[in-house]
Amino acid sequence: MYVCICNNVTERDIEDAVRSGARSLECLERRLAVSTCCGQCRCFADDVLREALGSLEREEPTLALAS
Repeated sequence: MYVCICNNVTERDIEDAVRSGARSLECLERRLAVSTCCGQCRCFADDVLREALGSLEREEPTLALAS
């Protein structure tokens, strides 16, 4: 599902960024430009980020804490 329509960012994009080391919304803004245009997606992007971080922690507890 699209999270940021302005910049064509999907939930999968955010999940992939988290697996690659993103740990904050600011990091996602730099990597994906999510929420850098109109800002309407900021809350949803943060929710997706938190879910992805939670999933990562359940899969690899030490990996989620590494950054």
